[in-house]
Amino acid sequence: MAKSAARDASPAMAAAQVRAYIAACPPKSRRAMQQLRTTIRAAAPGAVEGFSYRMPCFRLDGRPLVWYAAFTQHCSLFPITGAIRKAHAAALKGFHTATGTVRFPIDEPLPVGLVKRLVKARIAELRNGRGKGAA
Repeated sequence: MAKSAARDASPAMAAAQVRAYIAACPPKSRRAMQQLRTTIRAAAPGAVEGFSYRMPCFRLDGRPLVWYAAFTQHCSLFPITGAIRKAHAAALKGFHTATGTVRFPIDEPLPVGLVKRLVKARIAELRNGRGKGAA
């Protein structure tokens, strides 16, 4: 089985893909995506930037940590597992969540503290051997 191109990409190439993705976003989405990228990096300083499934991502210890993407009215963070959603239910109230994702409206300030908590919860899942289903 061949390795995916995303896993073979150098960190510099992946960062260039992420910059190109963000640059192609409309201005409001671009600002939200830049802030999301910075916030994820701050919450997971050991994570390596990547690009897979046609969206930016971060990997930790060689495994997928999170993806993030821009849409017309929101930015999304993936994967937000059922366990993470349940543990952070009160903080997620008011945000649209769906299987594996939470959506942040681009017309509202990004909840930086919440994003950091979600990313740290995802790190804990990976390090505890849970949350392996993400590819």
